[in-house]
Amino acid sequence: MSVRTIALAALLASSCAPAAAGTPLPEGVTVEQFLAQCQDKDGWSDPAPPVRLFGNVYDVGTCGIVSLLVVGNEGHVLLDGATPEAAPLIAANIQRLGFKLDEVKWIVTSHEHFDHVGGVAELQRLTGAKLAARAEQRQALETGVVGQTDPQAGMHDPFPKARVDRIMTDGETLALGDLALTLHATPGHAPGSTSWSWRSCEGDTCRSMVFADSISAVSSDNYRFSNHPDYVAAFRASLDKIAALDCDILITPHPAASTLYERLAGEAPLASKEACRNYADFGRERLEARLQTEQKRKR
Repeated sequence: MSVRTIALAALLASSCAPAAAGTPLPEGVTVEQFLAQCQDKDGWSDPAPPVRLFGNVYDVGTCGIVSLLVVGNEGHVLLDGATPEAAPLIAANIQRLGFKLDEVKWIVTSHEHFDHVGGVAELQRLTGAKLAARAEQRQALETGVVGQTDPQAGMHDPFPKARVDRIMTDGETLALGDLALTLHATPGHAPGSTSWSWRSCEGDTCRSMVFADSISAVSSDNYRFSNHPDYVAAFRASLDKIAALDCDILITPHPAASTLYERLAGEAPLASKEACRNYADFGRERLEARLQTEQKRKR
């Protein structure tokens, strides 16, 4: 495990251990089987089996990209679609759990980059699900090309065009039967960056779940965050918003960013009331370091 991973795992740790399984929902593979298949693999399209994270929440993505299936009594919600190559793998994982593809009623996303939404169009086709997104995500999702205001513009290949069926705004809730997922606009990593929160239960144990978007200040070589003070202000506000979320179990689009696999392995607690705050603090440190580096290069 890297020094960064160990440090972040320590930040996320708390006295709260993962709740025991106790629901009639399918389990997927065991954590041990999942970790064994993904050992030393973090490719965006590396196949992974489906694994239950907590309650009605499953990771049906790849070894390097999280795609969450949140299961409800009137249909399911899929969060992120990984790469185009991963779409059939995600669909197969949903079926492997025993669910029908047409039971997926909605797809939502974290942000509009190739590695998280490249598979959305195919997953829409396979499931018939509707796609909900922020207005800031719409153009990229429907054209397959990241907009020029994105710090990573030009860094990614185009991806298949998807169809946006519903525009959602900050604080709005996507309701489906017994599911209620709340959208949090958290721009920074991308203009359309979005985090999601909801409650999930295992028996009598309920947790506040947060799928917090990426918060790394990554950009193309010619982009300087310091040249965009309004964007930096929005980025900082997003970090404050993530830190303030009611957050027991943190999940991120890239599993390493929240040491998800280490927590599944029991190397740190899966649940922590400080998880989102510590995640945001780490992102804030990296953003400020990036800004300082840019200032030094101007001298």
